Amino acid sequence: MRAQDCPFHRRRNGGSGMSGTLARTQFGLVEGLREGDVCVWRGIPYAAPPINSRRFHPPQNPESWTGVRETKEFGPASLQSKSPSMEFLLDSPVSQAEDCLYLNVWSPCADSHRRPVMVWIHGGSFNYGSGSSCMYDGRFFAEQGVVVVTINYRVGVFGFLYLGEVGDEDYRDSVNCGLLDQVAALKWVNGNIDAFGGDPDNVTIFGESAGAVSVGNLLSMASAKGLFHKAILQSGTARANVTRETANELTRKLLDELQLNTGNLSKLEHLPAETIMNAIGIFPRRVFGPVGDGVVMPERPDLVLAEGVASNIPVIVGTNLDESRLFTNFDPVWKGQTDEQNVKKILESSFQSLWEAVYQSVMQNGELTRKNYEDAMTHYVFTYPAIFFGESQARNGGQVWMYRFDYESTALDGSPRAYHALEIPFVWNTIRNPETERMTGSDANRFIVAEHMHRRWIAFAHHGDPNVPGLPSWPQYDPQYRSTMIFDVNSGVVMDPDCQKRLSWEQVFRHR
Repeated sequence: MRAQDCPFHRRRNGGSGMSGTLARTQFGLVEGLREGDVCVWRGIPYAAPPINSRRFHPPQNPESWTGVRETKEFGPASLQSKSPSMEFLLDSPVSQAEDCLYLNVWSPCADSHRRPVMVWIHGGSFNYGSGSSCMYDGRFFAEQGVVVVTINYRVGVFGFLYLGEVGDEDYRDSVNCGLLDQVAALKWVNGNIDAFGGDPDNVTIFGESAGAVSVGNLLSMASAKGLFHKAILQSGTARANVTRETANELTRKLLDELQLNTGNLSKLEHLPAETIMNAIGIFPRRVFGPVGDGVVMPERPDLVLAEGVASNIPVIVGTNLDESRLFTNFDPVWKGQTDEQNVKKILESSFQSLWEAVYQSVMQNGELTRKNYEDAMTHYVFTYPAIFFGESQARNGGQVWMYRFDYESTALDGSPRAYHALEIPFVWNTIRNPETERMTGSDANRFIVAEHMHRRWIAFAHHGDPNVPGLPSWPQYDPQYRSTMIFDVNSGVVMDPDCQKRLSWEQVFRHR
């Protein structure tokens, strides 16, 4: 249906030319833009600005407004430092502020149709990223009858500073605010998306990397129950990145750096944000993330999911063949030649107490190279956790489809191969954007892979099943056959790919 023929437009806009871009939310009217046959609203507030007395606290509802609010430009992303890898991945936002709790909607029309809804949670190690990258252009989903929502949430110190145990009663709820932002965004979707032509009873959440970890964690969180009905996890599964003990230690070190103590935490509300951002320079990069606090989220969300608490939610889960190539490509440690002794030190530091088990079971006491490291980290961080999650869902009667993305980028002379996050523009079908060529390369076969993945994700949003007429059958995953869709120029299902590696990593994870 053309936007100008939208019944919402005829009913409310009286032929004024707004083409179905006016929508009534619970907090007031918003007006977006019509871009071709799709309507888009950018920068809708889903929560109050988390500043001053709301800093480091759970999100609150936004204030209502009168008249029509223009929502035609993206809202600022959460404050964050620069990251070379995120710049390469086209998600290094220029506009940043503490006032960052905004979302964006793409839809065929703001009408009374009830279309499937997809809510994207961006990645970035919980310290970077935004919902406004050019890779997350929702028009291609909307052109196929899907309403797409992308969100910002607080990252880094503003999203994950743990104050729940060190402060007084006023700070008991200051835990995992970034995850609670995501819950608040889903509540907004639940209460408002019907005004944008979406169906609040057919919501799929999907995300990559930290976004996929967020999806997994949301599956385990009581506060998120009933807010979504399907889930897609791309290169990440449920995980508490930080223990309570470590989180408390980080908090005390930061307070010392800021010359504050637990008796005057309220002074945190009045410090300039730049002062706090400068103070976290004492920590390694990516140090903040979801804390297994046992209240907002379980201490071990992966084990909670293994018990079947989300087995009623159909899921797609998968990884990329060469995940770790992204990180080694941008890590100065790997510039130039690295001898075996240095590789061993890096591996021992990465695996710590598991190192001996990894060396014996996976590397079988062999030579240590950069390729060994990349393969080991890919399986340890991404591949095996995805298999464990898929097995758990299947054993508990859940519907789960497993994939692996094998298509190799031709960018940078092909050195990154099928690296972490490469699948994103294929899922979104944004590879036609010239900017994404620096990620994907210019090989014409990439359009075949994008068409394949994009159609699968759309089918899953519509029906809870990624099978599409005319494409190879994609059976559900189970511990017996382990059917895995391999996305490549010639996509197809493989039973238990890299079986021996899987069995070796099973031995390693038994030591955890």
